[in-house]
Amino acid sequence: MGVRSKGQIIGTIALGVTALLALVDLRLALVPLAVFILLYLTAPFLYRSIFFLPIISRGHSGQQFVALTFDDGPDPTTTPILLDLLSAHDAPATFFITGRRAAAHPQLIQAILEKGHTIGNHSYSHDPLVAFKGAKRIFQEIDRTQRLLMEMGARPLLFRPPVGITYPRLGQVLDQLGLTAVTFSCRARDGGNRSIHHLSERILKRVRPDDIIMLHDSRPLRPEHLSRWLAEVAKILTGISQKRLRIRPLSDLIGRPVDQRDASAP
Repeated sequence: MGVRSKGQIIGTIALGVTALLALVDLRLALVPLAVFILLYLTAPFLYRSIFFLPIISRGHSGQQFVALTFDDGPDPTTTPILLDLLSAHDAPATFFITGRRAAAHPQLIQAILEKGHTIGNHSYSHDPLVAFKGAKRIFQEIDRTQRLLMEMGARPLLFRPPVGITYPRLGQVLDQLGLTAVTFSCRARDGGNRSIHHLSERILKRVRPDDIIMLHDSRPLRPEHLSRWLAEVAKILTGISQKRLRIRPLSDLIGRPVDQRDASAP
């Protein structure tokens, strides 16, 4: 039997308190039950919540370190120029890859690995509503991407749920696949690069030591926004240094590897 989640423990306590209060006043008995239901409904959308499963949302190095992560790629328009920019700043990053995009652009996965970055699993189709489609579908979404990336030379050890949404069955599936859930502690709410205006300002205003920064390498909606997006990322890289913070691999912040490489991989 697996380790019980915080939600299961809270639920058991809520039911026990409800039963006791029911002996006194049925109206009072509804209070703990209502609180639990409210927690159950809101917890999936709290990206740092450990209600349903253990989640790493920030580092614990105790150093002036931050980690860069990019979601939803790879993309043939944005990922190559982002890799060049990261190389120019000697900045390591973790790319949380969607299986559908990896299948369409396998050469970009190799480019990410060759540049010394790490990769994580971000599901196959990036469906934030997959939780409502059953445990089998959840498993397929994650396992399909896991197998695909392993064929490309690296086995992710971390999973980031799409949009940071968690759900009851996710922990069980991740345990089966040997994955750990990782979200983030600093983001710009850019809507997957739909809102890039003041992107750097939004990050630099919030960033603190041991933050896991979440950005995207998906293509901006308008082609003319591409150069602006790249300039905003460059400002983030420069601004982090000016704040006396250092960009380090995600593994340095969380104390565990991000992926495992095949012997023949770069």
